[in-house]
Amino acid sequence: MTKAAGTPEAPPRDGRPPWHQGRDLTGRLLFLGTGTSVGVPLVGCGCDTCLRGGPRDVRTRTSVLVGLPEGHLLVDTTPDLRGQLLREDIGKVDAVLYTHDHVDHVYGLDDVRPLCFHSGRPMRVLCEGPVEARIRKAFDYAFAAAPPAGGGVPRLEFERISTTPFEILGGRVVPLRLQHGPFDVLGFRFGAVAYCTDTSGIPDATWPLLGGLDVLILDCLRPTRHPTHLSLSEALAVAARVGARRTLLVHLSHELPHEATTATLPAGVELAYDGLEVPLG
Repeated sequence: MTKAAGTPEAPPRDGRPPWHQGRDLTGRLLFLGTGTSVGVPLVGCGCDTCLRGGPRDVRTRTSVLVGLPEGHLLVDTTPDLRGQLLREDIGKVDAVLYTHDHVDHVYGLDDVRPLCFHSGRPMRVLCEGPVEARIRKAFDYAFAAAPPAGGGVPRLEFERISTTPFEILGGRVVPLRLQHGPFDVLGFRFGAVAYCTDTSGIPDATWPLLGGLDVLILDCLRPTRHPTHLSLSEALAVAARVGARRTLLVHLSHELPHEATTATLPAGVELAYDGLEVPLG
């Protein structure tokens, strides 16, 4: 990969290559992925979106990277994480924040190993209790008393969160309780931007926290109803009630082709796409 112009690099250490930190996203939010749990194209699918879709129909699993004043905050670690970071020239992540414990949001965590290696520090992991339990079970080798022979492990440092706002990397994060079918999950507000993936309903107590938004990032799986995600019509109803200046839909399946769906959307509502960036305020 060619080094981008102006990309920061740390000096060589102990004969190792320099740390290529990649792009600085301070003040911006980057969509690393915008697809549903199986991604788009869907393996083995013969639909037009999967076989003949445009560049914005290529959707890796949903995740964002938030450029806070003192570093990069990664929201969820998808199974596509390594490719997402390489594609976007991101070589530095300072903390990981989790929405919930489902496979498409957690199981790329091992890909933080080189980030810890380069920084020389454990990765800060902010999550609720069920997410930590899932990580400790799925990545049990990372917590063994004796590290496994022949390979590295991700170095993780957990910090428990709830629905109480908190400060991290010089920014304020407001957790947003959401319903994901029968599951309690979290969205997050960063200034005038709210991130609400994987939701089928917004509890009464959360609506007041969505006022005055510039950007609402909102779950939208497909045109028809689903037990754990918003349909297109449901997402549009939420967007209208919130009244953000701009609503960007994520967690998109192959049933929502970018060009055709975009032509049907009301003003102020768009399909997000991998690589899109928006200002934080």
